[in-house]
Amino acid sequence: MSKKRLLVRIVQIGAIALLVVVLLVEAFFLYPFWGFPLRGNTGPVPKTPAWALECWLWEDDVNTADAVQELLAGYEAHDIPVRTILIDSPWSTRYNDFIVDEKRYPKPAEFFGNLQARGYRVVLWMTSMVNSENPDTAISDASDWYAEAARKGYLVGGDFQTEWWKGRGGFIDYTHPQAMQWWRGLQEQVLAWGIDGWKLDGSATLLHNRMLGIPLPFQKAHTGWITTRQYMDLYYREEYRHGLSKNPEFVTMSRSLDSPTPWAHPEGFAPLDASPVNWVGDNKHEWSDEARGLERAIRCILDSARLGYNVIGSDIGGYHGGKEIPPLLYIRWAQFSTFCGFFLNGGHGERRLWLRTPEELEIIRTYSWLHTELVPYMYTYVVQCHNGNKPLMRPLKEGTYQYLFGDYFLVAPLYTPEPRREIVFPEGQWRWWHDDRRVFSGNTSETLEFRTDQYPVFVREGAIIPMRIARNYTGIGDKEWADYLTWNIFPDQEGAFTVYLPDDDEELTLSYQRHLTELQVTVNGRHIPHILYIRLERAPNRVTLDGVELPSTAWSYSSEKLRLTIRTDSYAHGDYRIEL
Repeated sequence: MSKKRLLVRIVQIGAIALLVVVLLVEAFFLYPFWGFPLRGNTGPVPKTPAWALECWLWEDDVNTADAVQELLAGYEAHDIPVRTILIDSPWSTRYNDFIVDEKRYPKPAEFFGNLQARGYRVVLWMTSMVNSENPDTAISDASDWYAEAARKGYLVGGDFQTEWWKGRGGFIDYTHPQAMQWWRGLQEQVLAWGIDGWKLDGSATLLHNRMLGIPLPFQKAHTGWITTRQYMDLYYREEYRHGLSKNPEFVTMSRSLDSPTPWAHPEGFAPLDASPVNWVGDNKHEWSDEARGLERAIRCILDSARLGYNVIGSDIGGYHGGKEIPPLLYIRWAQFSTFCGFFLNGGHGERRLWLRTPEELEIIRTYSWLHTELVPYMYTYVVQCHNGNKPLMRPLKEGTYQYLFGDYFLVAPLYTPEPRREIVFPEGQWRWWHDDRRVFSGNTSETLEFRTDQYPVFVREGAIIPMRIARNYTGIGDKEWADYLTWNIFPDQEGAFTVYLPDDDEELTLSYQRHLTELQVTVNGRHIPHILYIRLERAPNRVTLDGVELPSTAWSYSSEKLRLTIRTDSYAHGDYRIEL
């Protein structure tokens, strides 16, 4: 072999070897579960505030104050519950200068203040990017602004820019003290207006460098080289930490897994300790997993729960898809989201339910209220998970996509247009939520059919479910129950449940023991008005509280619902005796 050919061969082998090393290094940093760097999930899952468990609303077709006000006014007029309004991009004059575009949102301080005065929480979209080019903001050419930040060393990689879905720019350097002082100064005004959270979109995953044209998952920061994973952790943790320093009930909404590409960052986007609220990326107005529809959202949410994420959801109906949301899909997605910690109704497509079909309005309103009523139940599991116990959603090996929602609910999502599916019942006895006369034994399976207004959700016999009832849509109570904590009880032989009260996390425990001729119920903890809503096969003969017989005006029995209802405003000890 000639020297020339030998030299060419050496160069070729060297290039191949270099490429292999580069790919190995890339894989090494992209998938930290192989080794270094490990995710620093040393802290507990955050204690998500109770307000964030209520219904969220947003839309992404018209980004203006008028559109927000119209949407909220319609939901109020049609009595559909909303606690949080999410304002997505573009709301700022550039990405991310945190200056409100007053052509879209005039008088922003007054606008945000009005929303808060009406009882709404406000969450704004943001990313870690400092853009030089913005395709859809008031200032499209921000090259001077970007250049100043780069010149001062505030951006990771210096003048290194990347294309992303909102233009072109660089990454703010979370390791640089002066960069952070500048960045926090930009955020200060909207934080001072009292916003309640950030939607942290997933730009941090795009941080990279290049070698021989090959993207590599690390970049030079102020304190040295930083990997994509490390930068992601800084982004999510630092924005959450700073928000909490301004507002103790601040939340960040971030991805857990990404529905479009669930293979990307299978370890999870946001670290668990900076994940008060999570969603699974941008699904489509479709049914199947392959089409990135409802089934994909269900799969990614349950996979997120397996990773330890606690409050998880998806855009109800799908974020986008190039067509209108099919009515049945919208309904089934809302029903599934009722039994997720995060109820997020929004994205592209018509979200004004009163302009959709009457069936969608009625059903989605009912399930929105049911989700709201379950906040005391959900918040209890939020606190438990924060203290080191299981997440709210617990995927099961039995059955397709089946999971426990807390200890007492079995949920088997409908993920196709078909009205029927097979249910595999875990150990125990299970009552159907919509007709609790129907009981199913554990370790069996049945194929059941469900009307559009029904869903495959079952309650474990013996359950104690704390609820806040404020309307009559779900058939449990009505507006007169709004000032009471309702204990929805399916008594077995004995049981107990400790609920955490959101204002101060004080514990309140209800326990019961059932005997042949008597049901004993005890409420321990702070004395608050409450309603006992107890499933009984027949009316009781006598009801006493703290040894004193209750008059018939204090309790009632429905032979249709098979329910005893006891309403109590004040009491000495909380010891009930129900003679059967």
